Amino acid sequence: MPHPLTDNLEQLARPVARAAHLEVRSVEVLAHRIPLTVVVRVQRADGTDVHLDECAAVSGPLAEALEASGLLTMAYVLEVSSPGIGEDLLSDREFTSFRGFPVEVLLRRADGAETSHRGHLLSRDEQVVQLNARGRILRLPRGEVLRVRLTEAPSDS
Repeated sequence: MPHPLTDNLEQLARPVARAAHLEVRSVEVLAHRIPLTVVVRVQRADGTDVHLDECAAVSGPLAEALEASGLLTMAYVLEVSSPGIGEDLLSDREFTSFRGFPVEVLLRRADGAETSHRGHLLSRDEQVVQLNARGRILRLPRGEVLRVRLTEAPSDS
């Protein structure tokens, strides 16, 4: 469950990142850490990785905005970083890089039902995401795909 302040922190971070010509990919509040840690992941609009200097260009102004907002009244650590490659595949680059890797694809059908399929990622284009599910090629309509996530081991579809 996300921390109750996550949405407010993301709203605060977006204009700061935009001023540095970056986009906020995600905001995570790690309340189990002492002190509490706010992780803001930023990227360029084209989805390419950011450099340390770009993270620093967001970190200072974002720290000032956080202090001025009064959202966090306890001690905290602010981390601004690149999202890197996560479990969910989002960009064309990630789909190319992880071709052949085991994935799970979550779909929402037209009737609203959610289903998932597992297999090895073959490709993604404008119409479909293709998997090899135990030797069977699945062509999953891209418009129905909610999420494509890396998995640890291949499994039945």
